[in-house]
Amino acid sequence: MARAVGELPKGQRITDYISLGVIEKSFPLKNVKEVLQKTGKTSQRERDLPAHVMMYYVIALALYMGSSCREVLRCLVSGFWWLRDSARRVRVVGKSGISQARSRLGSVAVKALHDELVKPIAAAETKGAWYRGRRLVSLDGSTMDVADTARNEEAFGRPKASRGKTAYPQVRFVSLVESGTHVLFGTQLGPYATGEISLAKEVIGCLKPGMLCLADRNFFGFTLWEQAHATGAELLWRVKKNVVLAPHKRLKDGSFLSKVYPSIKDRRNGRNGVIVRVIEYKLEGVGDAEPLYRVITTILDPEQAPAAELAALYIQRWEIETALDELKTHLRGSRVVLRSKTPELVRQFAVRRIWLYDGSLRNPRPDARGRAQRRPRSG
Repeated sequence: MARAVGELPKGQRITDYISLGVIEKSFPLKNVKEVLQKTGKTSQRERDLPAHVMMYYVIALALYMGSSCREVLRCLVSGFWWLRDSARRVRVVGKSGISQARSRLGSVAVKALHDELVKPIAAAETKGAWYRGRRLVSLDGSTMDVADTARNEEAFGRPKASRGKTAYPQVRFVSLVESGTHVLFGTQLGPYATGEISLAKEVIGCLKPGMLCLADRNFFGFTLWEQAHATGAELLWRVKKNVVLAPHKRLKDGSFLSKVYPSIKDRRNGRNGVIVRVIEYKLEGVGDAEPLYRVITTILDPEQAPAAELAALYIQRWEIETALDELKTHLRGSRVVLRSKTPELVRQFAVRRIWLYDGSLRNPRPDARGRAQRRPRSG
């Protein structure tokens, strides 16, 4: 006797199941439960929406920015759990129940899962991810609009406006991005008024030996430079034109050795200086180019990294600008505001939104030709 044709439930899309399956593969249930245990967020009793289900829910919520919270839960229940265990049932509760469950989970466990699982993924053959055996990463920051509520405004603040006030409060974040794959990692969040340097001090702890970190001139400062170099990573940062870099030794590739100091007093007395290599260059034929560009690096030997190569390499710092543009505009939607109404849920949403862009959901692994694979679209 012939079997009946198996069909998806009415109104379901195959892409719902594919995307949710990628979530399960990228964030195994074992890891989720371990993080919940470490952060003290494991459900003490079986609820309609236990903690591990909510962890998957807050990840899935970022996949469906244009859908209601309840609709996202429906996709999770009928997709992820349908694939995993048809005998198990998670009830699709109302908006209030979902909000309470999200509040119980909070942001700490979500951030901990992000920090544990979202890492650089470039393989040796990944194009654009390496320079002479060093993994290329860039440091930068940006902001995201959040829901216009009194609690969010108090927690995060708003940008200044010439008249009145801006439309939305904003959260600031700083990240590292891996060149070639655009994986954002080590992300730190803070109120709008928090300086990028303050957040960067926490982010640079994710630098490792074997990396070459690029950063723009707004990040350079003696303390942050020393902290970043102490991780074992090599650095290639642009500096502002008012930074005094007196040549101490000219090198054959046109660069020169100089010193940076903790303060003007130290520089005047010639003490506590740190040797850096300075590369100055111009961009010929570029209409809006500045008269002179200066970058400094911890790689002092020009044989290991010629000046012309480093000057050309610094352009790859714009990889992070492209990554942030994709995150804020193309993936999120240019007119979509983070919908959470409370500061804790904003932090939860922002972390999962960033990892949707950066982690293995988007780039599970490099393919045979060294290119990062893209996650399937969610429809």
